[in-house]
Amino acid sequence: MQIEFLPGEAWWGGAVCGGVDQPYTAASRCTAQLEQNPTPNQCMPLLLSDRGRWLWADGGFTARFEGGRILCPEEGELGEAAEPTLRGAYLAAMGRHFPPQGAPDRRFFTAPVYNTWIELTFDQTQAGVLAYARGILEHGFAPGVLMIDDGWPPYYGRWRFDREKFPDPAAMLAELHALGFAVMVWACPFITPDTQEYRELEQKGLLVKNSGGEAHIAHWWNGWSALLDMTRPKACAWLKTRLDTLTALGVEGFKFDGGDSLYYPEGGEVSPDAHSRAWAHFGEQYALNEFRVTAGAGGRPLLQRLCDKDHSWGETGLAALVPDALVQGLTGHPFLCPDMIGGGEYQSFLQQDAVDEELFVRWAEAACLMPVMQFSAAPWRVLGPKALAGVKAAAAVRAAWGDYLLETLDACAATGEPMLRPLEYVFPAQGCGAINDQFMLGDRLLAAPLTRKGGGPRRVFLPRGVWQVGGATLQSPGGEHVVTEGECACGGLFLAWRKG
Repeated sequence: MQIEFLPGEAWWGGAVCGGVDQPYTAASRCTAQLEQNPTPNQCMPLLLSDRGRWLWADGGFTARFEGGRILCPEEGELGEAAEPTLRGAYLAAMGRHFPPQGAPDRRFFTAPVYNTWIELTFDQTQAGVLAYARGILEHGFAPGVLMIDDGWPPYYGRWRFDREKFPDPAAMLAELHALGFAVMVWACPFITPDTQEYRELEQKGLLVKNSGGEAHIAHWWNGWSALLDMTRPKACAWLKTRLDTLTALGVEGFKFDGGDSLYYPEGGEVSPDAHSRAWAHFGEQYALNEFRVTAGAGGRPLLQRLCDKDHSWGETGLAALVPDALVQGLTGHPFLCPDMIGGGEYQSFLQQDAVDEELFVRWAEAACLMPVMQFSAAPWRVLGPKALAGVKAAAAVRAAWGDYLLETLDACAATGEPMLRPLEYVFPAQGCGAINDQFMLGDRLLAAPLTRKGGGPRRVFLPRGVWQVGGATLQSPGGEHVVTEGECACGGLFLAWRKG
C-alpha cells in the first residue's frame, strides 16, 4: 500500500521511543518498525494524521516514509474520520481498536510517586526502605505511592521477602502505611534456573518454550532466566497465588517489569508481542500497577512509564520527555509517567558531583504536570539547598493544580482521550503541528517546560484565544510569545490557562 501525503500533512504514533522524530512529514525519510515491538517502551500498530486519517494493522506493520509517501503492507487498514483533524483520527481509531477500559488507582495522581531503585539499587533492605520513606517526610515531601524495587526477594520466581534483608516485612509495611504510603513491590516474569520454582514450572509445562520445545532461557539485563508463560491460565494462577500472599501481608500493588517482546523467542506457540500483552493483561487486575513496556496495550487501565532515560539534556534524556509523552498519549497510553526525575539510569547518581542540579530541577518542572510525577533519587541527597527548593516548588505547582489534574483524569477514563495532548490535538490548523516541546493537560492548561541548559529566553507558541498567564490576561492572535521570568509558574515552567 502506498499512502500519499496530503499537502502539509503530518503523522504521529507507533513506537513511543520515536517521539523525538515526530511528527512524520512528507520530508521524512525513515522506517517505523511496528511489526513487533523492538523497543523497551510502549508500541502500538497505529499511525495518526492531522488530516483525520489513521493507519492500523492487527498484526503490526512496517511503514517506510520516503518521497512524500508512506509505504506499508496491503493488509494495513487506512481509515478516515468524519472530523479531518488529529483529534478526529485519534477518536475514530480508538473507538474501533482500543476503547478505554478505565484507569489505574487515583493515588498515583494525587501525590508524587516514589521508587527505591536509585537509592538502594540491588541492596533493597528493610532498614533502607524505611530510611528512604522517613526521609521523604522529613524533607517536606508529601507521602504517596512507594515502590520497593528489584532486590527484595531471594531470587526471581521466589516471590517472598528475603528474610536476611527484610527480617520483619509485616512490621515494615505497617510502618509505611502509618506514615501515609501505599506500597508496591517489583515483579517480573523471569524465573531463575536451577531453583525449586524452575523445576516445578518446567515439569508442569508453564515456562515459555523455544521452537525446539524446550524451556527458553533469555539473556536479559540481570543475566539468564526462564520466562513464566502468562498465556497459560495455570501459570497466571501460579503467580497470582504467590502475589496473594504478599497482598495479605500489606502489599497493595506491583511494578510489573520485564515483559519486553525482545526477550521472548521467535517461532514459539505464540508471538513475542502476544507474550508481552499477556503480561500486561495479568497486571490489569491490580489497580496499583506500573509497566515500562507493552505491545498493543492501548486503552488499558495501566500506569505506563517512559523507559529509563539518561541523566542528560539530550534526546536520550530530558529532551525526550515531552515528545515521547505526547506519543504515549496518542497511542492509547494516557496514564503516563515521564521516567524517574533526573533519569532512571542509576549510575549517574552514585557520586554527588555527577549530578547536574539544574537538569534535576528542570526535570521536576517538566514532570510536575504530567499525569504521574515519580521520584527515585532522593532530592535531599543529590541536591544543594537552592536546587532542592526548586524541586519543592515544582511539587507545589502540582499540588496547586491537583483538582484540575484529577478532573482531566476522570474525563480521560470516561472518554479515552489523552490527558496530555499535543497543541495540534486541541488547536488544529493553527501552525503548531511541529511543536513537540510544549503540551496541553486536557484542553485548558498549556505547559511549556524549559529543557535547555543555561536557561535564557523561552519562546512559546500561544494559540489563538484568551489566556491567563500568572495574574495577567493575554489575548493571543496565535503565534510565538517570548516568556519572561516573571511569567513562569516556577523556575523554567511556563503555564497558561485557556479562558472562555
